[in-house]
Amino acid sequence: MPSRNAEGGPWRPTRDQLEAAQGKAIDDVIAPGLDVLFSGINPGLYSGAVGHHFARPGNRFWKALHLAGFTPEVLSPFDDRRLLDLGLGITNLVGRTTRSANELTTEELREGAGHLERTVRRCGPRFLAFLGMSTYRTAFQRPKAALGRQQESIGATPIWLLPNPSGAQARYQLPDLVAAFAQLREASRTSSRTADTGSKGY
Repeated sequence: MPSRNAEGGPWRPTRDQLEAAQGKAIDDVIAPGLDVLFSGINPGLYSGAVGHHFARPGNRFWKALHLAGFTPEVLSPFDDRRLLDLGLGITNLVGRTTRSANELTTEELREGAGHLERTVRRCGPRFLAFLGMSTYRTAFQRPKAALGRQQESIGATPIWLLPNPSGAQARYQLPDLVAAFAQLREASRTSSRTADTGSKGY
């Protein structure tokens, strides 16, 4: 699958390629000991077609990540593996690609929570950042969960709940997303400094 078009820019899938992406999965961008592992809900058709995370034009993930101080520039979804050099990674609650996350069943979401928990325990990131409050509430059976750091954790990994960065989520505009991401950024920096000094931290 190409990652660039003939002019060297990111390629755009055709309608047929989008339809063919239904049910596909995208490889995680993951490594042991990351500072933050971001978890989306599941890939959309556009991301499934191009094979990269948060790829649909209009998704604010990459802008929010940069403006909150996680990346030195706005990365392209096609450069998502560069996140590993910055101590960041991406996974999904549910692997299969759908036209809309509304197509996922409650059973799938709760099964996905178990899969995500096993991933976090295996890789041990300092934070798990989940993108999507209503889905988190359903998947983890936490109906009153609010944005920010959660009371529960997965092993030694705290869970941080962020808004869904999809462009379809009009409730949260880019400044709101950046503010929420920036709170996580500060917490991850504090955690990193604490770990470097040998303190117990969290």
